Amino acid sequence: MTRALIVIDVQESFRARPLWETISDPKIADKVNRLVRLARRAGDQVVWVLHSEPGTGGVFDPALGQVRLLEEVEPPMGDEPLIHKTSHNAFTTTNLQQRLTERGIHELTLCGIRTEQCVETTARLASDLGYQVTFVVDATATNPVPHRDAPEDQSVAALLADPRTLPAEEVIRRTEYALAGRFATIATVDELEAAAGLPA
Repeated sequence: MTRALIVIDVQESFRARPLWETISDPKIADKVNRLVRLARRAGDQVVWVLHSEPGTGGVFDPALGQVRLLEEVEPPMGDEPLIHKTSHNAFTTTNLQQRLTERGIHELTLCGIRTEQCVETTARLASDLGYQVTFVVDATATNPVPHRDAPEDQSVAALLADPRTLPAEEVIRRTEYALAGRFATIATVDELEAAAGLPA
C-alpha cells in the first residue's frame, strides 16, 4: 500500500449553513463514495478528515453536533482513521503525515469540501512535503466566493446578486489551473475508475 485517499471536510457543518444552497455539487457524497469504493478495492488507505473549531459556537464547533460526515457518505471501515483538524490543511494540526509515513504512503488522492480552501491547501502542502498528489476535481465542491470588500454578514441573496462575486464554477476552474502541473495531477472520478479497469 503506497496510496491513500484523503476525504476532506465532507461534513454536515456545511449543510447546516444557509450557504449550502449555493454549493456547486449538493450530491458530492455520491462521487466521494465512488472514490472510497475504488480505494478500498485497490487496497489503498482511506483517511477521513473533519474540520473542527472548538469553542466557537458555530457549525464547526463539535459541541453543536454538526462536525460529522454527511449522512450519505459511506462510513469509515476497519483501520480507516477519522482525524480532526483545526487549520485549513489536513497536516498542520494533525498527525496525518506521521500516519502516512508509518504506512509507507507517498501517493495521495484528494477530494472534499471546499475546492479552493481546505482541499487545495492540503494539495499544495502535500506536494511540498514530497507526496505525489492527484486532485479529483469533480469530487470537490465549493460555494461562490464574495469580493474582498463585501460585507461579512451579507445574505445569500446579496452574495448572488453582487456582480463581483466569483461563481463556484469559476473558483473550481481557477483552482484546477493553479494546481495542474505544479502541485497535483488533475483527474475526475470517471478517469480514475477507467484507469482501474472499471466500466463507465
